[in-house]
Amino acid sequence: MFDEDKDMEEEILDVEVCEVCTPHEPKKILMVVTSAGKFDDHHKTGVWFEEFAVPFLKFLDNGYIVTVASPKGGAAPIDPKSEHILEDIKWKDAKKALNDTVPINSVDFTLYDALVLPGGHGPVLDLYKDEDLGEIIRDFSKRHKLISAICHGPAGLLSAKTDDGIPFVNGRKVTAFTNDEEAMAKMNNLVPFFLEDALKDAGAFFMQESEGKINVIEDDNLITAQNYQSSEQFAEAIINYLDRN
Repeated sequence: MFDEDKDMEEEILDVEVCEVCTPHEPKKILMVVTSAGKFDDHHKTGVWFEEFAVPFLKFLDNGYIVTVASPKGGAAPIDPKSEHILEDIKWKDAKKALNDTVPINSVDFTLYDALVLPGGHGPVLDLYKDEDLGEIIRDFSKRHKLISAICHGPAGLLSAKTDDGIPFVNGRKVTAFTNDEEAMAKMNNLVPFFLEDALKDAGAFFMQESEGKINVIEDDNLITAQNYQSSEQFAEAIINYLDRN
């Protein structure tokens, strides 16, 4: 009889413990994309769709909550050269998200666990000097939250400096679209600056592979990827980091 009472008490205790248990809160991701849609009247640019869509959909598949922001809010321009994959129905949710971004300055960035900056050439026209983005990066750096960027997305990292005026990327290992890839894409006469050079000038240790090769660099809470070919691995690196932290 005593053993039965003890078993019953243990079952009741298990139920009570279970009732007070709460599931883990889903990770919250802030993706910031460009609002710049053209270099001039003859050359369009914007977000490179694959660099946004692949991570975006992987985040949703992992149960993350994703907010997509841009400097101006509203529809973010998609680089026409990356639009060919839009015909596949699997990308519809990603395209819908880009059509309705929120302004960066309206976001309570303290609520998020990770910052993700997709590429396309647009960031070298706006994100590299966006003060609101710079504020987010500074805050994330102080709180040791994940900061990540792919291809031309690392241009956005140039928007941030420490309280002492030191570039955020100073002394950090990073990668991005290289000078060689810029020339290969025949964009070297259009871009206002070479991102590889700008990151080096800001004190970053630039880690590159040859053109088109997959390359993802992890430096503590900073993850960068070289090109759109690295989109899958970039997304997986972010997810793995968040699983560990």
